[in-house]
Amino acid sequence: MKHMRITVIALIAIALLLITAGCTQPAGTTSKTTVAPTTSVAPIKELRIGYQPSTHQMAHTTAMDKGWWQQDLGPLGVQNVSDKVFPTGAPEMQAMLAGDLDVAYVGAAPVLSAISTGLDAKIVGGVNTQGSDLVLKSGLNFTSPQSLKGLTIATFQAGTIQDTVLRNWLARNNVSVGTGVTDVKILGMGPGDAVTAIIAGKVDAVFLPAPSPSVIEGQGKGKIVVHSGEMYPQHTCCVLVVSGKLIREHPEIVSQILKTNEKAVAFNLKNSDEAAAIYATKTGAKVEDVKASLKEWDGDWSTDPNPIVASVLDYAKIQYDLGYIKTPLTKDQLFDLTFYKKN
Repeated sequence: MKHMRITVIALIAIALLLITAGCTQPAGTTSKTTVAPTTSVAPIKELRIGYQPSTHQMAHTTAMDKGWWQQDLGPLGVQNVSDKVFPTGAPEMQAMLAGDLDVAYVGAAPVLSAISTGLDAKIVGGVNTQGSDLVLKSGLNFTSPQSLKGLTIATFQAGTIQDTVLRNWLARNNVSVGTGVTDVKILGMGPGDAVTAIIAGKVDAVFLPAPSPSVIEGQGKGKIVVHSGEMYPQHTCCVLVVSGKLIREHPEIVSQILKTNEKAVAFNLKNSDEAAAIYATKTGAKVEDVKASLKEWDGDWSTDPNPIVASVLDYAKIQYDLGYIKTPLTKDQLFDLTFYKKN
């Protein structure tokens, strides 16, 4: 009996040794346990913002001048904020497609064309509504859209807000666009070239965003005859677009971009003369023209993206009908509304 008890104890001891040996490793060996790697996202050393020389986008020029972009984004790891000016939305979106921009102040219409051809980006905020004007050169009279037949109008390139709104307005009023005697001929060009063209008498009219119409009126070379809000009431114009990479990897930066934009808009509304001076210095415009533009335009700076969804989707339909995009675009393809928070 005693021998049996000793044997049992010995067997138990051997079993414990085997179990212990299975849970430990000899000195000098390396564990083969695989630990899932942690995903680290590189900080944004430089945030690149695109914009256009229009009072529609004065929030950017104010935030840049005041140093708010760097001040607000620096704590989030952004070491430098740079910007680049573009004449219209078309080349701006080409730059974003090429990966040269992280953020863009741009008309909603060029965004549609870019996203339809593969741009990885979303509209996250509003910038402004309305704010463009049809200017007829001095000596010509405007009575209705029909009175434009046979004239040449310069506006931004195909696929831009101005091109889209103008063509849609003419079509709704049974005015054809083409090269015939009774057609309206539309020439695509940037704001500087369009202003020069009407002043030189090379075109009969222009349809441009502020402040260009006021520049032409200020030189006595034309007269504003139709505001864009009369063509398309409460239409969206410029929007705030950010890259998909920024949304996925740095959502905190996207949220702050919207807050800084809203801060700049609030400043501009309360300090329009100072904002006009900042814009004039940044773009080389005459401050008198900028101030006159802010008094004459029918535009409105608006940061909330929610009210503009219907208008942007309508642009998508118009552009599809015009043949600018091959397939209709949806709200989810165009917008990310999760970042905007009302103050």
